[in-house]
Amino acid sequence: MNVNESQYRAITHKEGPMLVLAGPGSGKTLTITSRTKYLIEECGIQPERILVITFTKAAALEMKERFFRMMEGQRPNVTFGTFHAVYFTILKYAYGLRAENILRDEQRIDFLRELIHRYEMEVEDENDYIGELTSEISKVKSEKIELGNYYSVNCPADIFRKIYLGYDAKLKHARLIDFDDMLIMCNDLLRQREDVRKFWQARYTYILIDEFQDINKVQYDNIRILAEPENNLFIVGDDDQSIYRFRGAKPEIMLGFEQDYKNAERVVLDYNYRSTRNIVEAAGLVIKNNTKRFEKNIKTIHEDGEKIKVKHFKTQKQEVEAVIADILQEKQQGRALEEIAVLFRTNTQPRLLAQKMVEYNIPFRMRDEVPNLYNHWIAKNIFTYIKMATGEVLRSDFLQVMNRPKRYISRDSLEAEVVDFDKLKSYYQDKSWMVERLEKLQYDLAMLKNMAPYAAIRYIQNAVGYGDYLKEYSEYRRMSLTELTDILDEMAEGAKDFKDYESWFEHIRNYTEEMKKQVAKSKNISNAVTFTTMHSSKGLEYESVYIIDANETIVPHKKSVTDADIEEERRMFYVAMTRAKKRLAIYSTAERYNKELSVSRFVNEMLYDVEKLKEGAKVCHKKYKHGIVQKCDGDKITVYFEESKRTFVFSKSYCIGNHILEF
Repeated sequence: MNVNESQYRAITHKEGPMLVLAGPGSGKTLTITSRTKYLIEECGIQPERILVITFTKAAALEMKERFFRMMEGQRPNVTFGTFHAVYFTILKYAYGLRAENILRDEQRIDFLRELIHRYEMEVEDENDYIGELTSEISKVKSEKIELGNYYSVNCPADIFRKIYLGYDAKLKHARLIDFDDMLIMCNDLLRQREDVRKFWQARYTYILIDEFQDINKVQYDNIRILAEPENNLFIVGDDDQSIYRFRGAKPEIMLGFEQDYKNAERVVLDYNYRSTRNIVEAAGLVIKNNTKRFEKNIKTIHEDGEKIKVKHFKTQKQEVEAVIADILQEKQQGRALEEIAVLFRTNTQPRLLAQKMVEYNIPFRMRDEVPNLYNHWIAKNIFTYIKMATGEVLRSDFLQVMNRPKRYISRDSLEAEVVDFDKLKSYYQDKSWMVERLEKLQYDLAMLKNMAPYAAIRYIQNAVGYGDYLKEYSEYRRMSLTELTDILDEMAEGAKDFKDYESWFEHIRNYTEEMKKQVAKSKNISNAVTFTTMHSSKGLEYESVYIIDANETIVPHKKSVTDADIEEERRMFYVAMTRAKKRLAIYSTAERYNKELSVSRFVNEMLYDVEKLKEGAKVCHKKYKHGIVQKCDGDKITVYFEESKRTFVFSKSYCIGNHILEF
């Protein structure tokens, strides 16, 4: 068996619980499939008694195929499936449920859309809002939270409770269950029906679980019941790669596994077969700053490899140009584009890069949809104001923005297809304050008529009062105002190069068309650069990885405020770094939309290690430029800066706070 010592210990484990900590690129799939084979061939376990659980259908199919290849033509009847597939099978036998009893995505969207309208929720992006409500409903169900004790982050608590109960009622009326119901119903069934419980416990006497760090509370409760009484529970995962808390994953379950199973054995798969030593060690410097984790010393079989490229650019445009130049250089050197990936924290980040990739005719594929900025409802509102300023004021357009900001204009005042301001003022002739507001709107439209696009966006935001509307909307939706104003800022940034509306709109049309073509074309092109979020990159690997926008407020994200949030963000950055096999570049910018940004603390954690820093090391300070380390004394570092002829003593926390940028 061509495996290392740790893998061998895991593979040949037979009875009782075992915790396998599998670092990035450590061969966990090989370990799981090899152990399955070992149980059958060496221990005489009947294949149908073995259950292998993964988190996605694709992962289950891949695991199954790899196992069959290992069995050299034999196809033993081992069960490979997702949690949902396993639990649905149990419910199917007990209650006669069929596939049509499972709620489909489009049904869920229709149910929630109807409830949003019923309770007159004012939302601009309905699909986005429905997604957020879905996550909250799932959280309440999967964590078994008392509805009366839950306070929504997306709407008033009383409205959320009405929506939750209305959604639940619709499911029951249609005899449907969603995935969370499936888990809860299975849990109730296994607890309440001894005959059912014993049947499935006898059926699956050996249970192996992949990606255990992503498990939630109900999934774990069910597995614990199924594994009794032998508790032959073999769990494989990496607490450092748990990045799905927003979906209900509880990394603390893995951390507490040995408390739940006192006799559990532990093995660490600590050899990384994927990445070079420079990448492995740098990633280790980052993740060790998390406090709630298993200590590990991940090693690699590879040489040092290339140094990690860390660059800080003044503008986002410079960052994008650098990525393009790097990719073109790699292509010229013979690197296949499919071996290159660009990773980012959120799917809105790479819009400018995607635009430049199209201009340079570099094929790329997007694992996550990059939303078109100009399809956003805020962009559409801006376009509507400009359209009304440069042509007829159509009723359909006027209705969109007449109360953004609030002007208290009634729909009843609009009858004709084209708005006549004189008639509108006549309608409100007994309300002088309304007439004044209409005259102000007329004046604003006249001002907008001949403005340059950039000036128009800022005028609508500040003089027209659209920024005030966004502030009110953000408070109503309980969301960050910055999320909304960033859309305006990005639009304004893109509009700076255009002197008139005609050329700007022509650019937008061309960009939209090219992006559609690129998305369609990427489905049929194998050799293309991959664009993916850090979340979606998990489980993948590439020769070269570019992490862009490694800045505070982006990664860690501005919404991350608690210690648990920051540790999750750090795990995400760790996952992103460890996707790289040979080359890793991490880029950041000094500003974005005219707002100053600082380098992500995770970059500094990677670059700066007090224990390893030696006298004579060169450092670069944000303000005092280049310096030389004169002394290292525990947590204190003395640095002399030649240009300013000044000496400073820094603490580790100061350096991690984004002042020392690179070595």
